[in-house]
Amino acid sequence: MTKQDLINAIAAEAKVTKKSAADMFGTLLKYVTKSLKKGENVTITGFGTFRVSQRRARVGVNPRNPGEKIKIPAMKLPAFKAGKSLKDAVR
Repeated sequence: MTKQDLINAIAAEAKVTKKSAADMFGTLLKYVTKSLKKGENVTITGFGTFRVSQRRARVGVNPRNPGEKIKIPAMKLPAFKAGKSLKDAVR
């Protein structure tokens, strides 16, 4: 399912225009992103939790030159943990 498919489904379910559904979906994504940038978790009860995870710095191998070692810096990554309702629905 693509972003446009989700927007179409929201529009049909909520009986609103596709433009309104796209605006609502865009706003949701904007605020989830904004919260994650601040380091906050976003919990949608029954669906799951978006959070920021930390990846430590490490030494890797350059794929173009396997003999060369490169330093990979520490970074923050978005992560998602599915909620119980979502897990049960998928199973």
